[in-house]
Amino acid sequence: MITYWHNPRCSKSRAGLALLEERGADVQVRLYLQDAPSVAEIKAVQAALGVSAVQMMRTGEKVSKDLGLSKDSAEEDLLAAMAAHPILIERPIAIKDNQAVIGRPTEAIETLL
Repeated sequence: MITYWHNPRCSKSRAGLALLEERGADVQVRLYLQDAPSVAEIKAVQAALGVSAVQMMRTGEKVSKDLGLSKDSAEEDLLAAMAAHPILIERPIAIKDNQAVIGRPTEAIETLL
């Protein structure tokens, strides 16, 4: 089972989901903008990705600038911001067991298949 944090308005997210469906993967889609992950869930995905919080963020989003976030912000502040404003989470993210990948490029998702 692959859990897929999906934003249907994003072309990369749609492409990643199409790849998974074409490959016949068992996918559970999570519309993370409507069903925001908790700080604990984001931390677990961060650990599975093996990246810093800022590396899994969309730092160019207006809300990031409005909150005064930067690459120098504390990890806990970045994680809390992503939980409060899920638009800040890079998309898409595919999660399988203790592994996760950001689907940029889309082909990165193939590592979970």
